[in-house]
Amino acid sequence: MYKNLSPGAIGIRGLSLADSITLARQSGFQGVAFSIQEAADLVAQHGLEYVRDLFASANIRPGHWNPPVNWRNDDVWQDELKKLPALAELGRKLGCTRTSTWCPAFSDVRPFAQNFLWHVARFRPIARVLADHGCSFGIEFIGPKTSRIQGKYEFIYTLEGMMELAYSIGTGNVGLLLDAWHLYSSGGSVDDLDKIAAQDVAVVHVNDAPKGIAVDDQIDNIRALPMETGVIDLPGFMRKLARMWYDGPVTPEPFSARINAIKDPLEAAKLANHYMDKLFQAGGVA
Repeated sequence: MYKNLSPGAIGIRGLSLADSITLARQSGFQGVAFSIQEAADLVAQHGLEYVRDLFASANIRPGHWNPPVNWRNDDVWQDELKKLPALAELGRKLGCTRTSTWCPAFSDVRPFAQNFLWHVARFRPIARVLADHGCSFGIEFIGPKTSRIQGKYEFIYTLEGMMELAYSIGTGNVGLLLDAWHLYSSGGSVDDLDKIAAQDVAVVHVNDAPKGIAVDDQIDNIRALPMETGVIDLPGFMRKLARMWYDGPVTPEPFSARINAIKDPLEAAKLANHYMDKLFQAGGVA
């Protein structure tokens, strides 16, 4: 496992790939999430070795990327899917084969069974392309009750439910974007990780939960830095990942007003890294 920075997840917007890599290096992270489309644009302008060297010269790993296929949009998703093979191949050439997306926990138009089949039909073509290029595909379940009650029909919001969807997609490369806060807010626990293996986890997000708020009252965009409150058993979470030999990126996604208020990107990233160091030490994976 290694500490991976996603600038947007700590409120930093508008950085180029080069600036994101520099920020990760300066703040003590070992990897960085990035836009595969931006990487493709840089390859078109400067060549593949230029992009490879951006990472290598900073000793920063390309952590993970999101397939730029808007699968929820009926009008564009198939056209965007046609562009995915080249992007997936670029990810492979850059040594970054971990990809992810997220899945809403409700629908206003489709009951659960219909919605399940709809998601299989949308995700399977994406997953097949990624599999053809050696890429894994993690899907994030959205845990909190406050999110899933917003729609007419509740949908998948647990680890077990998302793994059932992954198996039904059937391409062999689909698993989880495993988020510690969503696991907690879904009513799950670190013991649920005993039900999966390292190959089921494409990407990991870590964060803590605010104190004094019941599980069912947790709100998706109000969280805390990992190890900041101690509400979530993050050391146990990390130990479970280590025991299954997960070796991928671990990315803080705190949605924290505290860190978002910091104007200096380097100061914000260093604060996030400070809490990541506490997490890795507490989990025995430092």
